[in-house]
Amino acid sequence: MGVILYLAMSIIAAFITRVFFLFHKILRSDCQLISPNSYLRTIYCIGSGGHTTELLRLMSHLDSKKFQPRLFILAKNDISSEVKIQEAVDGSDDYTLYRIPRSRNVKQSYISSVFTTIYATLSTIPILYKFKPDVIFCNGPGTCIPVCLVSFLMRCFFILDCRIVFIESFCRVQTLSLSGIILQYFADIFIIQWPQLRHVCFRAKYFGRLT
Repeated sequence: MGVILYLAMSIIAAFITRVFFLFHKILRSDCQLISPNSYLRTIYCIGSGGHTTELLRLMSHLDSKKFQPRLFILAKNDISSEVKIQEAVDGSDDYTLYRIPRSRNVKQSYISSVFTTIYATLSTIPILYKFKPDVIFCNGPGTCIPVCLVSFLMRCFFILDCRIVFIESFCRVQTLSLSGIILQYFADIFIIQWPQLRHVCFRAKYFGRLT
């Protein structure tokens, strides 16, 4: 019994050390998008409406030969975004669509959203484990929270070596979105599109308008 307890405590201590190490590395913004191959397996977390338009516009400026294969993750009840994705890829077949439960619907209470987020998170695990992304791009929709959380936990357990790039939505001028508030501690690269947000997020990078 003593040996089992000792092993359990050692595993917990090692995990906590790993978590703090990653947080330290992330908050220092010590991030490089690297891959053992010449390409980066890429996930785009699609929101809805303007979020979708912004992220697809950003994707259009990236080298499709470098950021591929591509996996688009969107909410199950998001129909319009699939049409926009098909228009953006312009007949290409080097992408896959996956749908997950929406973590939080518009005007949904924060208490009930805890349970829907857990459900969405569990649904995300097999997707990320199978695809094994090198980088995840997201820009604010609630859909990205479960994806980024699972990615971070898998990185803690050495299952993935994935980097998270968060681009705060262009419509956020003075305050961060709820996703931004959460992911400012998890995203390897945190980008804002308005200089006013520099005082809100201490580690944000500002390059002007990107989307």
